[in-house]
Amino acid sequence: MSSERGSVSIIVAAMMAAIVVLALGAADVARVFAVASRAQSAADAAALAAAQELALPAGEGSPGDIAAAYAIRNGAALRTCACEPGTFDAQVEVDVAVGPLSLAPDDLRVTASARAVVDLPTP
Repeated sequence: MSSERGSVSIIVAAMMAAIVVLALGAADVARVFAVASRAQSAADAAALAAAQELALPAGEGSPGDIAAAYAIRNGAALRTCACEPGTFDAQVEVDVAVGPLSLAPDDLRVTASARAVVDLPTP
């Protein structure tokens, strides 16, 4: 019986290590979800701004430039903007860097896309 002395300590230490790894993983997942939410908000804002510029030009730049500016204001980078002049349809794609994580590589990026269509009333 004396040869088994301390075996519980090893099991407890292993369980504590597993709990720490699970907690770090949960924190990483939460961070990725938060960044994904921010990316979607940036994509929505950029698409809406580009569609508005297509429908009601204010002369402040091209729809793509305006979409890029809105993406940057929301912490994202504009990847694509399908904003054809003469249409009222804007489709954008943005990406956001996730930043440092505990259990994953630090170069992860989240991509989000959004589409906005302006439906102007007929006179």
